[in-house]
Amino acid sequence: MVSADEQAVSGVSAAQPLRGAAAITDAGYRQHLQILSSDEFGGRAPVSPGEELTVNYLASTFKSLGLQPANGDSYIQEVPLVSIEVTNEPVLRIAGGSGDDLALNYGNEQVMFSRRQAETIAVDDSELVFVGYGINAPERNWNDYEGVDVRGKTVVMLINDPGFATQDPALFDGNAMTYYGRWDYKFNEAAAQGAVAAIIVHDTKPAAYPWATVENSWTGVKFHMVRADKGAALAAVESWITRDSAEALFAKAGLKLADLYKRAQTPGFVAVPLPLRASTAMQLESSEVVSRNVAAILPGSEVPEEVFIYTAHWDHFGTDPKLEGDGIYNGAFDNATGTAGLLELATAFSSLEQAPRRSVLFLAVTAEEQGLLGSAHYAANPLVPLADTVAGLNMDGLNIIGPARDVTVIGYGFNELDEVTAAAASEQERVLAPDAESEKGRYFRSDHFELAKLGVPMLYLKPGYDHVEKGREYGLAVSADYTANRYHQTNDEYHADWVVDGAIQDLRLYFRIGQIIANGDSWPNWNEGSQFKPLRDAQRAQD
Repeated sequence: MVSADEQAVSGVSAAQPLRGAAAITDAGYRQHLQILSSDEFGGRAPVSPGEELTVNYLASTFKSLGLQPANGDSYIQEVPLVSIEVTNEPVLRIAGGSGDDLALNYGNEQVMFSRRQAETIAVDDSELVFVGYGINAPERNWNDYEGVDVRGKTVVMLINDPGFATQDPALFDGNAMTYYGRWDYKFNEAAAQGAVAAIIVHDTKPAAYPWATVENSWTGVKFHMVRADKGAALAAVESWITRDSAEALFAKAGLKLADLYKRAQTPGFVAVPLPLRASTAMQLESSEVVSRNVAAILPGSEVPEEVFIYTAHWDHFGTDPKLEGDGIYNGAFDNATGTAGLLELATAFSSLEQAPRRSVLFLAVTAEEQGLLGSAHYAANPLVPLADTVAGLNMDGLNIIGPARDVTVIGYGFNELDEVTAAAASEQERVLAPDAESEKGRYFRSDHFELAKLGVPMLYLKPGYDHVEKGREYGLAVSADYTANRYHQTNDEYHADWVVDGAIQDLRLYFRIGQIIANGDSWPNWNEGSQFKPLRDAQRAQD
């Protein structure tokens, strides 16, 4: 628990929080934001000229602030990756059932890719099996693979999980997506079950983003973790298909997608073998490359070995030369806002006359858009032992609509960091609010999760929705508009008329949270019942 003396930041001058907060400015934040999201930086793709510019900018800014390199004498942590690109436009052919073969075209009807390092990938006449949500969760008494052998076959599955579909709070977590609803879990579980190919049915509402996001996210050069087996243990083909394509596929088997949705939501669901066969062939180019995390540290004045960590991902999707006109994915909101915020927080802490008791680490990670790869590498190779990492706060998309009365806590109730957040928010006369869009499963979709799943208590805060002048509905509408029209698209660009005083408000809150914890002596933990608490307890017991 967070002690009262920690909340009061005992022994720290009252001027310290004010000094740090005042160092976070509109001008400084906008400068970082505008530079990082500029056309010159080319969309900040890993292993590109944009990475070189971004990494150099981050490292030089940290150095200019007087922060120390966090990796020995370097601000850089190398992240080995595999670059894989599908170089043809593979067609997914479905044979069997009624009528002519179904040919699903690449891009507008399906996207496919592979995490295997190979020149060619071919699937020929693979039997299809519908496996519901593709979930194997023994602790929830749920196994969509029960009684079916999918080795060498192609599995077709739904996005999200049964709780969202039914809105039954007793089924999984009801409206709130669990990790079982995430695409990465589904592909990995399909591979563990021996499937040669895995297909996820896209559906905008349960996926929480439109097909354009899928198409933009899963075409072009993709990066993956380096694996000793070069990905041989993974499914050869990982694919998404549109809902219309899924309806056509199931109709060919004499079934209706709507009926299968209902069957998949029922406890005791039994997988449905389909009288269909899938074939496709991909041409791939792959190479092993190196990207970079950037990390700086402000050593603590009393217990420098204990660390509070701020994280933000610097990467986006780069530039697509195949697009007509503007092919730059500038990633202004996602996540130049968070990266600029990281630099402003570094400015705030470096402005203090006295460093906090504990150290503060500032970590900008690569390849978040590729599946949290930079943070996963850091979590497996931490620059500070995870047992000595007290807690952390991740930033991914800061406020661009103006000050709010509330603070959105993604994963509200997960850990004791809610208490210190509430104490800091009350100083701004603000309140905490759980995620109003919990169906999106956002706690499992950004970099904090890689540290959280190894035990470190992590905060993931997002802009509040309750705008001080325009109210909650306005905030929700702006969020929905961004997801529908700019998320992972080329028009996610910085505009000079962006209202950033809400971001400044939030960054000053984030500074205060970090300052409270870095000046304290307690160790916030996960709440009872959290899947992460046993990991943290064991971690701390070994320290």
